[in-house]
Amino acid sequence: MELRVLRYFLAVAREQNITAAAETLHVTQPTLSKQLMELERELGKKLFIRGNRRITLTEDGMFLRKRAQEITELVDRTEAAFTDDSGTITGEISIGCGETGAIRYIARALDQIQSVHPGVRFKIFSGNGEDVSERLDKGLVDFALFVGMTDLKKYDYLKLPYHHRWGLIMRKDDSLADHDVITADMLRGLPLLCSRQALLQNELSGRMGIAFEELNIIGTYNLIYNAAVMVDEGLGAAVCIDGLADTSESSPLCFRPFEPAIDVEIFIAWKKYQVFSAAAKKLLDTIQHQLEG
Repeated sequence: MELRVLRYFLAVAREQNITAAAETLHVTQPTLSKQLMELERELGKKLFIRGNRRITLTEDGMFLRKRAQEITELVDRTEAAFTDDSGTITGEISIGCGETGAIRYIARALDQIQSVHPGVRFKIFSGNGEDVSERLDKGLVDFALFVGMTDLKKYDYLKLPYHHRWGLIMRKDDSLADHDVITADMLRGLPLLCSRQALLQNELSGRMGIAFEELNIIGTYNLIYNAAVMVDEGLGAAVCIDGLADTSESSPLCFRPFEPAIDVEIFIAWKKYQVFSAAAKKLLDTIQHQLEG
């Protein structure tokens, strides 16, 4: 497969229309249609369902779109690392992050770098541990910020001086809000929204001594914002870490930590034996300097 054809394919998948995609690519419609048919023939798969006004992807087409996005993004990042040889530091730093206040360490380092090297840009991808780890393994991000229990054996990493604590987000008018901490007995039968990361890492049953079979998990989430809205609407309480949802005085929500305490450590990690661009290396050096200071 040619990279050019993959970009053609992505344009059609995005526009859902041959004519519109041809205009954005500055090619003729017959040329684009021919390239797509040759791509389908080469792969031996039907990638599109062609309607009168709209083109939709088949299951194979959706799989190819995901892979094509990864391939073109990796190529673009590689090319960008070689485009400037003036001796100044330029280029893009890509960072995958779980939700955490520790992103402030990254923000301070980036601000310090950009004050000296304004040609440095950055791209932030937010997701849970699975999402971030997958992108790091595929080389789609330079660094990953991991929250909590993560298998770090295949990475190099630094531990950041920051931690979170697991607990419950609930409405302030919930009867449990009268308690300072939440114990295992309080969780039994309570309608819970649980982060997928907590389920995968076995946080509750492993650390609080309560089996998942005893919990009434009515839904799961990967990022907290929407889950907090659902809690506000009365759907139950959400298992999460502190400092992420709005629990200010004006908010209808509050956070109560678990007892015994379940603390969460934060790590910034990168692939072992990774060769960094000058910009990415500068970020790592800046963070290390901050931690040593």
